[in-house]
Amino acid sequence: MSLAPYGRVLADTRLRLTLLLGVLVRIPAAAAGLIVTLHVVGMGRSYAQAGIATMAMTAGLAISGPWRGRLLDRLGLRRVVLPSLAVLTVCWLLAPHLDYAWLLLDCAVLGLFTIPAFSIIRQAIMIAVPGHDQRTALALDAVAVELSFMIGPLVGVWAATTWDTGVVLASVGLAGVVAGVLLWLADPPLRTIEESGPELGTIQGSPLEPSATGPDRWGWFSPAVGALFGAAAAMALILSGTDLGVVAATREFGATDRLGLVLALWCVGSVIGGVAYGAQRRQVSALWLLFGLGAVTLPAAWAADVVTLTLLVVLAGLLCAPTSTALMEQLGRLVPEEHRGEAMGWHGSFLHLGVATGAPLAGIAIDRGGFAAGFATVALVGMAMAIVGMGLTAVRRSARVARLVKSTTRAPGTIRS
Repeated sequence: MSLAPYGRVLADTRLRLTLLLGVLVRIPAAAAGLIVTLHVVGMGRSYAQAGIATMAMTAGLAISGPWRGRLLDRLGLRRVVLPSLAVLTVCWLLAPHLDYAWLLLDCAVLGLFTIPAFSIIRQAIMIAVPGHDQRTALALDAVAVELSFMIGPLVGVWAATTWDTGVVLASVGLAGVVAGVLLWLADPPLRTIEESGPELGTIQGSPLEPSATGPDRWGWFSPAVGALFGAAAAMALILSGTDLGVVAATREFGATDRLGLVLALWCVGSVIGGVAYGAQRRQVSALWLLFGLGAVTLPAAWAADVVTLTLLVVLAGLLCAPTSTALMEQLGRLVPEEHRGEAMGWHGSFLHLGVATGAPLAGIAIDRGGFAAGFATVALVGMAMAIVGMGLTAVRRSARVARLVKSTTRAPGTIRS
């Protein structure tokens, strides 16, 4: 495996800045949900009520994804992010002082107006890096996401157990706002046309041509894109179920004190897999990687102790970042630039759908059959969804080939001599 592609990609100053901004924006976002949970419990409420608060935020994120993405396509980064900065500042400052009912509303608004960082950063990467290096750049971003979700919750829990949860909640939220301001100032291009001048029809911040918002607005969607959305939901289902399975397994083994270490090593496995995949030149289907993710997650059901659990979870992590990278790479190739924001928004909504489905599905299985049933259930469901996606893709490909053959076949009497 050659690391030369990483050196080539990281030589681009614009890409380095984009990746750094992505980390700065995502670390507070990764910590926010957990700190909301600790704050609600600290108010004397139950964990179920804390879960409802985080669910309100997640629902806002899922609803706003396509809407905010479409606005990014039409209006550009600055005009979409600026209102978010104002709303988020007010909501985070109010959050520590609200009672539970008002906090639920506040969480929903926070979700609706959260800066669409995932969409922005990945679109910016696709524009900054030539096609042959996009896989490497997107793999770096997937690794950055893993690091953000290792650092954010770790620092957030430490801060919330050291200081007042209300102060920490507001501080983490405002840190996200500051990172959003930096992103707004940097204003990385999201479309090639943004740097091409007015002679091509639009400049950054200007409305798109009518076809982007008119009757043909859904022209970017295809069965292949739909299959990738389904794969995104299946991937999130596997990951959220694995998360819960690790919690249940460490409790069953009497090793809850090692929970953080096991989850951290799971992320390390993902980082290793992401770096290895990003160095590859050959494209691998996201659906095959999804199937592989389920296959390497399944053995965790047979963990005998915390040591084997850790080893098997690291194995499962090896295909997390590669699957995520392949999904984004293939989605970027299928969807035109002028509609990528909306497509990325829908992708994010399907991820949230997978998370919302995976945890309860694994929980039901764990209640009935222990942690092994939790791992097995989400792994098998994810593999089944990958098979369905591959089957639908194969059928559509065959139909397209048949139409092509039919259209190019001439009747005997029409052949020229």
